[in-house]
Amino acid sequence: MPAFSRKSIDRLETCDHRIQMVLKRAITRVDFTVLCGHRGKEEQNDAYERGASKLQWPQSKHNRTPSLAVDIAPFPIDWDNLERFRALAAIIMDEAAKLNIKLRWGGDFNMNGKPDDKFVDMPHFELTGRPT
Repeated sequence: MPAFSRKSIDRLETCDHRIQMVLKRAITRVDFTVLCGHRGKEEQNDAYERGASKLQWPQSKHNRTPSLAVDIAPFPIDWDNLERFRALAAIIMDEAAKLNIKLRWGGDFNMNGKPDDKFVDMPHFELTGRPT
């Protein structure tokens, strides 16, 4: 059974408890790594400058404490295999639905189920709705 690495655990612990619950369930179904939870000012602005984020500090959900967003990738990582990212997203969204936790995936920011978003961020998941 897959398990988180120490580095993934450390990153996940910077996230809201709802994200942690979803990902802890998902890791029992598929192997993935946690790339990023909370981002500080320098890291967020660097992501913005590289085009990896559309938001500067402190506008991203990654900038909250705890983080309201997480970036993950199927393990082992193959950035060119988008089908693995889609399959991982399906599992994450399934686990979130089972827990009645509302998430939005960066592969479908407008949440219309079609790959027509102007900005696609396959590793990204964020909480939507009201905080609990």
